[in-house]
Amino acid sequence: MENKIKRIGVLTSGGDSPGMNAAVRAVVRTAISCGVQCVGIRRGWQGLINSDFVQLDAASVGHIIGKGGTILYTARSEDFLTDKGRQRAVSTCKMLGLDGIVAIGGDGTFRGALALSRLGVPVVGVPATIDNDIGCSNYTIGFDTACNTAIDCIDKLRDTMQSHERCSVVEVMGRNAGFLALYVGIAVGATAVLVPERELDFERDVVERIRNARLAGNTHFMIVVAEGVGSAVEIGKQIHEAIGIEPRVTVLGHIQRGGAPSARDRETATRMGYFAVRSFVEGRGNCIIGTREGEMVEIPIEEALTMKKYLQMERYKVLEAVSVSVPKVNPNDLDG
Repeated sequence: MENKIKRIGVLTSGGDSPGMNAAVRAVVRTAISCGVQCVGIRRGWQGLINSDFVQLDAASVGHIIGKGGTILYTARSEDFLTDKGRQRAVSTCKMLGLDGIVAIGGDGTFRGALALSRLGVPVVGVPATIDNDIGCSNYTIGFDTACNTAIDCIDKLRDTMQSHERCSVVEVMGRNAGFLALYVGIAVGATAVLVPERELDFERDVVERIRNARLAGNTHFMIVVAEGVGSAVEIGKQIHEAIGIEPRVTVLGHIQRGGAPSARDRETATRMGYFAVRSFVEGRGNCIIGTREGEMVEIPIEEALTMKKYLQMERYKVLEAVSVSVPKVNPNDLDG
């Protein structure tokens, strides 16, 4: 069947994540291989409103597969939440002759994609967020790199905590989800991991874990806190009040979003970008590209935005088994 798609746009929106550039590169080069022109929309949905764009070719995306951040920049757009802003975005699409948009980002990006698709502009979403909290996809671009960055930082902290026999409380990102915290906590052998999916019982989840670890002979303790639980500083104060030790608190912050993407993020981003373009070329669109059991799948945007992802209870069981003399987790305490 003759390809009716002549030109598409690609943008990155919301919080940046390692691997976004790899996805942009894949979109551009796949489009070119299919005889489709590609326009880069800079600064996300706001750039679409403001007609902030750049023509992209194979050379313009050379040597970016291993770079962190996004060459297209990213921004959050209050204007795109309004009818006027969205109509201006549609006008930009018409002016540039765009037959569709590949939107790389997270939940907010996809809600914008749904709104634009309802105004007649086909959109394909590519999930990229270090939080790994997109319900329709097992994996999101940037998660692996962010985990590795956090693990590297915590390993360094552990060296000094062990030398001084101290307690360290480390806050990691993740928005309202605990995927990053739990994954990292297991990987660093944390004494305790606090996630928003599990209601916090401070005595059970923190104090008793530290006490039991001390009774087992440990003299340094690592507490990993997901930002959705609350402030690590406050957790540190509570620990001091409860058992008298004075923890050192570290908030890793936006360092987790930076750095060269890992092999997994480069490869996943490349495959997702390829399948996003193929969805347009083969006459579909208005979907999100996700992963299920290692395979790429297309999920209609409206359906995708209703899907939920739950923290895997199995990982808590692993944490319980390998921690030192900690009380068992009641499965009923975990959502999902």
